[in-house]
Amino acid sequence: MVVVTTMGTRWRGHTAHRAPATAPLTATSPHAHTSANQKQISAIRKSACQGDCVSPRYEANLSMLFTEHPPLRRPAAAAAAGFTAVESWWPFAEAVPSDRAVDEFVAAVTDAGVALVGLNFFAGDMPGGDRGLVSWPTRSAEFRDNVDVTIGIGERLGCRAFNALYGNRLDDVDPREQDELAVENLALAGRAAARIGATVLVEPVSGAPRYPLLTAADAVAVVHRVAETTGVANLGLLCDLYHLAVNGDDLDEVVAAYGHRVAHVQIADAPGRGEPGSGALDLDRHLRHLGEKGYAGWVGLEYKPTTASTEASLAWLPREQRAAATATA
Repeated sequence: MVVVTTMGTRWRGHTAHRAPATAPLTATSPHAHTSANQKQISAIRKSACQGDCVSPRYEANLSMLFTEHPPLRRPAAAAAAGFTAVESWWPFAEAVPSDRAVDEFVAAVTDAGVALVGLNFFAGDMPGGDRGLVSWPTRSAEFRDNVDVTIGIGERLGCRAFNALYGNRLDDVDPREQDELAVENLALAGRAAARIGATVLVEPVSGAPRYPLLTAADAVAVVHRVAETTGVANLGLLCDLYHLAVNGDDLDEVVAAYGHRVAHVQIADAPGRGEPGSGALDLDRHLRHLGEKGYAGWVGLEYKPTTASTEASLAWLPREQRAAATATA
């Protein structure tokens, strides 16, 4: 058992203009970063910090938790469990859902009285193995159409963090071409997010053999490349402790080297991706170290409950620690 301490216009089609050629993905030095990017991440942290900025501020991922309820009932279920903030993967089956579907999602979050603090861009068929469209040439138009929809939802709900899954490697496309397209699309998403003072997150993930970003260094290299190539600096590292650990990253080394680049945190225990205490990760210690590095933002609970209900899986987290002050949009 872990003991928690108090610690506007849609884009149609792929543009003919391409970003300058880039080298294959390489890890950057932890000190190789732009001052603009650091200012952006500092602003994210400052806006997320309310009151005691040492204690983790937990929020529930509605795509992993409360799945015993229909999707539009999950915000209310999270609120009933004591949470004041939630995050979500893309909650629709298509990149551009109907206005009615968007309105229903917005109403579900608003009526529940919770804050939406994280939202994924459309990532394709996740159950079928897709992991994002950012670097997928034949589906780039879908991603670009989705950007304004996603940022629009964020503007309505006060969400200021948007996860852009990079996309799997494709058999018929040169990896260099995919990386060039990713720079373009991440810069496009970053500029759209900047209109509402938001950031775009870049995440290493596990369990997807063709996904090229596996370590914190991989993701930071992409963030650095976008900033250096396009000048777009409002990108940051999504530090999912579970994914990084499963992929072989030493979490202590990750926090030491890249703690200053972290713009959002998610957790699950390993092995198994269950709730904290179901595996072997010392999540409390890693969160404390992230706090010592200056991270005071949200910690998303993105785990698979090992119990019959989400509520039962939350026994590790006292109810009074599920509520946290939210920043004003």
